[in-house]
Order: sequence, then C-alpha cells, then structure tokens
Amino acid sequence: MLGGIGADAHSVGLFVLRHALAESGYQVIDLRTQNELRDFFEAARTADVVMISSMDGHSRFYTREFRELRKEYGTPDVHWYIGGNLSVSSSRDDVVRHFFELGFRRVFPGYADLREVLRFLEHDLAGRPPALPAAHDGTSPAGRARTLVMPDDERMEDEHFRVVRKEVLQHWRTGRAAAELDANAEYLVGRPSLAAAQLRARHTGRPLLQPRCGVADAVGQVRLFTALHRAGANVLSYQVDSLSRNNDYPGAEEGLRASSPERSVLNGFPAVNHGVRVLRQLGSRIPVPLQVRHSTRDPRLLGEISYAGGVTAFEGGAITYNLPYYKDYPLEESIPVWQYADRLTGLYAERYGIILDREFFGVLTATLLPPCLAIVTCLLEMLMAVGQGVRSVSLGYAEQGCRSQDVAAVQVMDEMAHELVGHTRHGVVVTAVFHQYMAAFPESRRKAAQLLRGSARTAGLSGCGRVLLKTTAEAWGIPSVEENAESIREAHRSIAAATPADLDRRAVDEEKRLLRAECEHLLNAVLECGGGSVTQGVVRAFRLGLLDIPFAPSVHNRGEVLGIRDTGGAVRLLAPGRLPLPADIRAFHRDRIGERLSKDRVQGSTSAEVAASDIRRVIEGNFDDWPLS
Repeated sequence: MLGGIGADAHSVGLFVLRHALAESGYQVIDLRTQNELRDFFEAARTADVVMISSMDGHSRFYTREFRELRKEYGTPDVHWYIGGNLSVSSSRDDVVRHFFELGFRRVFPGYADLREVLRFLEHDLAGRPPALPAAHDGTSPAGRARTLVMPDDERMEDEHFRVVRKEVLQHWRTGRAAAELDANAEYLVGRPSLAAAQLRARHTGRPLLQPRCGVADAVGQVRLFTALHRAGANVLSYQVDSLSRNNDYPGAEEGLRASSPERSVLNGFPAVNHGVRVLRQLGSRIPVPLQVRHSTRDPRLLGEISYAGGVTAFEGGAITYNLPYYKDYPLEESIPVWQYADRLTGLYAERYGIILDREFFGVLTATLLPPCLAIVTCLLEMLMAVGQGVRSVSLGYAEQGCRSQDVAAVQVMDEMAHELVGHTRHGVVVTAVFHQYMAAFPESRRKAAQLLRGSARTAGLSGCGRVLLKTTAEAWGIPSVEENAESIREAHRSIAAATPADLDRRAVDEEKRLLRAECEHLLNAVLECGGGSVTQGVVRAFRLGLLDIPFAPSVHNRGEVLGIRDTGGAVRLLAPGRLPLPADIRAFHRDRIGERLSKDRVQGSTSAEVAASDIRRVIEGNFDDWPLS
C-alpha cells in the first residue's frame, strides 16, 4: 500500500512507484495523496508493506500519533516505509534516527532509486505469502456521494458576491481586517504593481526575476525579502505553507508558534494567520511588487487578506491549483471558488482602477509534461478569469529541457493568449512566465548549477516577461538565503549572455507549428463539448479525457496520458490517451518515440520504466550539457 500523507501533494514519484510495483507483480493499494495517518492504518489491515510519501518537510507533524495508532490497530506484521523530503529543519541523520525509533522498517530521506526500493521490498517480504487487498480507489465515501452542480460562465452578481464574501471573511479570525474594500484600495494604490512592472519588462525585453521564498516567522520573512532584493530580485513572493494550503489554519498556527526568525517549523509563510496588519508591515519595507504563491484548496480568504495587505498579484486557478494537487476535488466545486477570487480581482479594477495580476500555474505536475497541455490549461484559466473582470494575467510554463521546444511553447502560449483576449472590451495585460526546471533536480550541485545556467539562457531567449528561479539546493531541501541570492545573480548573468546563436530558429519554428496545431485542436474540442461555455467545457473535457494531466493525483483526471523524451530531449506523447489530436499528429509523436526507443534499445521496457529512466537521468546528472538539446 502506498500514498502521500498530510497536505503534501507531490504525486509523480507515487505514480512511477505504483506502476513499478504493479509491473513487478505486487498487488498495490493506492491511497493517492493527502491522507491522514489514520487512513493508512485503516487500509493497513490487508497490507504487507505500507509506503508513506512526505515531500513537504512536515513528516514528523503528520506521524506524531504513529505509536498510539500502531497499538490501537495492532498491525505488528506490517512493514512501514517512509520517504521523501522529510524535514525542513532537521539533518538527514536525525530524521532517519527518529523514524527508526518510531518503528519504521525503512527510511528514505531524499531521492530513492526505484531499484533500491524494490530490492529492499524483495528482502523484507521473502518467504511471506501475499495478503489479499481490499479494493480502494483513493477517494472517501463522502467524496463519492457528493451532488455536484455544473458551473457557468456568468460573471458573479454583486449581491451574490456580497453574501458569499461575508461568509468567507469569517473563515478565520484575521478575515475581518480585510472587510473594507475602500480602505484596502486606498492602501493598494500606493503599492508596487506587478502588472505595471511586467508591462515595463515587455517593453525593455528584460524579464523580471523572481525567487521562491517563505518561512513561518514575519521577521524571518522580511530578512529573506531584503536579502533577495539586494541580490537583484525585482519581484518577490510569499510562498505559503502546506498546512495553510489545505485551509488548516489551526495547524498553521501551531507551527507558527513553534517557529522563530532563525528556525521555521513550517515550509512557508502562513499569510492568513499573520493577517492584514503583518502583511502591510512587511510590504512597506520592500520596494518591489509582491505576489502570493500557494496552491490553496479554498483560496478566497487568502486572496482577500493578500490584496488587503498590499499584495498586487495572486497565483492559482480552478484547474492548475486543483487537479495536480488534490485527489478528490471536483472541478464543479473548484471553479466557483476561483470565480470568487477572480471577481474580487476584477472588482478592484472596476471600482478603483487598481490592476491586480492573476497568474496560472501551467507547471501542473511539471514532469515530462507535453507542452500543449500546459498551454491549453493556461488559456482556459485565462478565459475564466477574464470573464470575471481580471485585467492582468500571467501564464506559467515549466521548462522541460529541450530549448527549441521550450522557447516555442512560451511563444505559442503568449501569441494565442493575446489573440484570445484581443476581442475583450477592456485591454488585458498578458505575460508569459518561464519556470526554471520544476521536476526532480540533480543531486550534484555542480550539475544543478549547470542546469540553472542553461535554463536562464533559455528563459532569456524565450521572450518571457518573468522568470521563476530555482537553486542548486533543490534536491536537498529548502534553499538558504545565500543559495537563493546566488541563483538570482547567476540568472542575471546567464540571461545577459544569451545570444541568437544559442537558438536553432528553424527547430523553434517547427515546434511552434506543431504546438499551435495541437493547442487549437484541444481548445476547440473543449469549447465544443461545453457548447460554447468555457467552464462547462472544462468540466466535461476532463471527464471525457479530452484534457488529461500526466501524473496528476486527482480521481477527476483520467490519467491515461504519458509523455517521455525523444532522442533530442523534447517531450512527446508515449500514450496520448483520449486527447482529440488528429492521426498525423499522433503519428508524429509515435515516430519520434519509436526512434528514441530503438536508439536506446528499450523497446521491451514498460512505460513506467521508460518514464522513470527519464526522471532519473536528470536526478543523477546524466547529461553533458543543459538544456538536453
């Protein structure tokens, strides 16, 4: 049995492990992501081995009742494994010692090789007859019983918004400080605007650089901001902790109390718990635009407090902050929630002339992601947001590692977005955002630095308006201030060093033609199955598999699509699932993948093995240069 625990939403490793176990002959109960510890014990009655994944650094918090539950459920014959990024504040040796003392059989702090896991499993189960697992699809009975209402495209009416807003502001005690929109606007109008900064960046041709950072304590957060601004960051963001992302404000409060400026127990900044006053205090000391990045299940209160606190940009969307993160969150529920966030953003523009930016996390699951899916998802998020009055949108794309494909993807996304919003009555500012490689990073810091240099050059060549930065420490935990600062300095140097000679223009044009055709087919299919309605088209398209995100943990995503690399490192469709692509495009992907499988002599390998080898290639630093081509 395997699954993720707590608020952690990482699912790619679980996907690969599940397939590897099944293909090795094991019976697998898949709990997917975001389980409570008790869920594992409930299902462990029929298991030989329980594998718990925790990638957000809060594993001690999630397993604090392990001894008591083991006594309660009486599972002495079950072997317990745990792995991932297990702590944000302890050494690997301390973490391993802690979990062995709790009673875990195997502990994997950091990246674990599939082959090593399978060897341990074979050793631990030698001579044991197989258990008989119960069926389990990763959802709760309550989730399966919900009655869902199909959303529509209509802009939220003012009276309905007012009624909902009154309830939203009561979700946590800090909400009432955000109640007065007039006062919020009076403060916001004087804050640095990300929308305006992105317009300036577009005119100069120099992208904004934005590191990720978030710690629990407000003093620690302002120290981070100050150091990163001095290093050259011209956009900064509050990275919200994973307990807050699941609207667990009591849990975040507990972590906040246990934190200090020197030591963060949380893996991010609990903005809702801090509230409007603290956000304004912090923002007043920082002269660049601030954004909130989060992946929150219900973002409405966070959005209210963020804007009232002087933050001029808010990330997320009904698709991008749902299907890649939550295992049982229907789009019929997430769309209305995000329509509220977009309507709030639109109201600030309509009533006060304050343009706030809404960014969409086109990164999705980040790993081996066919670019057409990232682009179309962002375009659909954009259409839903603009429908609620949003006037500035940022569309995110995660680098995959083939320069011509990545540059083509950013440019096609930007061009199609401008075409789609060109008919709107009010001008909409569109910005393409380039995320440096977001999948599992090289464990070698030398290789990670090599990746970052090449990645920054690709970003500079793409024409994007903003770059989200990574660091050489990604494989090891939360980066230090100096590691983030060096990443900013290196990005400035590498972007400045990029020249047209670094780009194969013919290859870019070929990729652009392919991507535009793919995106047009997908987008038209979504709108057609929605009868012209974007929101209804989104719901039905994912239900039918016309859109499908690889590796997503959601039961509302079919999970039939899988991408792997071709001989040049570009991501192609190994399994296109039900994507509405014509025969010639499917044949192109099939031919490119066939060339790769033949060249690498892996025709007999399973799909999971090939995908895992592509992931391991980067983790293990098995590349001569970055990008791969």
